[in-house]
Amino acid sequence: MALNIAILKETAQNEKRVSATPETVKKLSALGAKVQVEAGAGAFAHISDDVYKDAGAKIVKTADEAVKGAGIVLCVQFPTDAVLKKIEKGTLLIGLLSPFANKDALDLCRKQNITAMAMEMVPRISRAQSMDALSSQSNLAGYKAVLDAAEYYGHAFPLMMTAAGTIPPAKVFVMGAGVAGLQAIATAKRLGAIVSATDVRPAAKEQVESLGGKFVAVEDDEFKQAETAGGYAKEMSAEYKKKQAALVAETISKQDIIITTALIPGRPAPKLVDEAMVKSMRAGSVIVDMAVEAGGNCELSVAGKVVEKHGVTIIGHANMPSRLAADTSALYAKNLLSLLNLLIKDGALTIDWEDEIVKGMSICKDGAWLNEAFGSTAKPAAKKAAAPKKADDEKAEKAPAKKSSAAKKSPAKKAPAKKASTSTTKKAAPKKAAPKKTAAKKTAAKKTDK
Repeated sequence: MALNIAILKETAQNEKRVSATPETVKKLSALGAKVQVEAGAGAFAHISDDVYKDAGAKIVKTADEAVKGAGIVLCVQFPTDAVLKKIEKGTLLIGLLSPFANKDALDLCRKQNITAMAMEMVPRISRAQSMDALSSQSNLAGYKAVLDAAEYYGHAFPLMMTAAGTIPPAKVFVMGAGVAGLQAIATAKRLGAIVSATDVRPAAKEQVESLGGKFVAVEDDEFKQAETAGGYAKEMSAEYKKKQAALVAETISKQDIIITTALIPGRPAPKLVDEAMVKSMRAGSVIVDMAVEAGGNCELSVAGKVVEKHGVTIIGHANMPSRLAADTSALYAKNLLSLLNLLIKDGALTIDWEDEIVKGMSICKDGAWLNEAFGSTAKPAAKKAAAPKKADDEKAEKAPAKKSSAAKKSPAKKAPAKKASTSTTKKAAPKKAAPKKTAAKKTAAKKTDK
């Protein structure tokens, strides 16, 4: 029986991406799979149902039809609870599931015996680079953030020398030099801006400077030792944080555009720009808060809105990658295809659960958690097996009590001993006469029964 793969139409607010393109549908078919696409799934990414059909996909009217009989369900964001309940037991669900923000939906997957894999949790290793959806999406998001800033900034980006006078270049400060931040630096630089950036990792300095940006940080001895052997930032001292905050505040006051990109998985976004910093900026300046959906890096940003505070425009567009749906969908679909090349062999789903990539991104399977961050890794079956043992233990504890109340040999032996301790001479004598001992015990037992 052929492996069926379902492609869902996204229903989350502000989501325009799709998890497959005609190109990836053809390649999935080449792997021996049949692809079922929900009608209208690619509309916002400018992919019609007819184009999917020409690529070999079957178009179905509803999500319920798409997931029926599917061995794999591909999505961008989590499907609705109603759709999850229609997905069959043992089906593999793969998507950008935002696992730390969707624990209830994950718990429903576990209860439904759905195997869930989160693309955000693909390990950052060389063999998984082609599957790294966070990087592919953040790359284009960083680019779009600069274009959004240019839209609201009332001046030109590059230096312009005209007969009427000279226009100075815009000054752009990028906070966070990860994938999105580095792309923002590169894009702003190409537009002709003077670019600077900051990051908590010393290794970021070289990356920023390679793109033509100026690195902003208090570069003392503590900063030089601020990164572990694994490439992670160390916790800095309070004294260093104070010096760094002062430098950043001074830098912000001189900028025209601020782009913030700092995110921490499973935690609210760190506050990098407070109200005092916003007030220090010139009127007409722009802040693009790319972390707005996680609480925002700017104290005054509002998710899904563009607001003006103290003369500064603060952009809080939700789902930045979705604002370039055609390109981000194409990259995301290729990320999924690379993963499925690992999971599908000879037209069948063949998962190596010991594979580093699979282990890193898998959250639940067969009703059990596979990742301790979301719940206990103990399987439900183990809990059920433990219950009878407790019942047996209770019976074992009750058994001695029943025996002691039955006036058997053990209690009969103890009865004379208690009476012997009362200094009665007649009852002490039978202890020496072995033949009469049994009779004495029987007599004592009869008196006790009465």
